[in-house]
Amino acid sequence: MKTITQRELAARSKAVLDDVEGGETYLVTRNGTEIAEVRPLGTRRRFVPVDELQREWRNAPRVDHARMRAEADTFHGDEDRVGDTDNPWESKRD
Repeated sequence: MKTITQRELAARSKAVLDDVEGGETYLVTRNGTEIAEVRPLGTRRRFVPVDELQREWRNAPRVDHARMRAEADTFHGDEDRVGDTDNPWESKRD
């Protein structure tokens, strides 16, 4: 890890970012105090294959919706819901 001052970073930002892109990490200081670390990001994916998503969802814990609603009602109260309907699109205030 290289150490660089804030002023050096401002003056040489292109060269520093080129180094970071190549895998280098910089510690940035201001008045002798460490204030930041500039490092490469890990590999980021934009696409996740369907089989990977399905595998993860299969291993996800089951949600007990009735228990979750009861906990939410205990914490937040249920005065905003009038009547016992399962239709979320039905107006509650008519």
